[in-house]
Amino acid sequence: MARILTVTGYKPHELGIFSSSHEAVDYIKKAFLKELHNLAEDGLEWVIVSGQLGAELWAAESVFELQEAFPDVQLAVITPFLNQEENWNEHNKELYEMVVSQADFVDSITKRNYESPQQFRLKNDFLVAKSDAVLLLYDEEKEGSPKFFLEAAKKAQQNKDLKITQITFHDLQVIVEEEQLKDW
Repeated sequence: MARILTVTGYKPHELGIFSSSHEAVDYIKKAFLKELHNLAEDGLEWVIVSGQLGAELWAAESVFELQEAFPDVQLAVITPFLNQEENWNEHNKELYEMVVSQADFVDSITKRNYESPQQFRLKNDFLVAKSDAVLLLYDEEKEGSPKFFLEAAKKAQQNKDLKITQITFHDLQVIVEEEQLKDW
């Protein structure tokens, strides 16, 4: 049973998504919601994201939707460093601020602004250590930034019971087809 779940995955540009109104975003959120719903039925208590653009903020929005049916599931935003959003455009900052304002817990791993890529490795190790399970929007056939988190999770599996679940492009295609059938 997963009580504490970390969710991560691709950044929007890694998927060719350059607008939050891109139709793929809705399908990605539905895929997250489906996985989160199943975990919530089995006793999920916390979902953790680091607040990065793309999969993590979409997952956070899915948690807010999930909370309508499972109000006890809580969201934590644990950033790798302070002010990670400071160079983002206004739309992305607004989405980030909305997620942070509704989160049940917010903190930063390093209590400093960005200094080096080492802070991302520390974030990965910290979140994997705190989790019973991880959920990644990641397909190993298309490498991207989630690869580093997946490597940290697989390494941690050598020393602890950690469930790793991936949402792949095939999984997304199934969601698209299911939704298109509903619309028929």
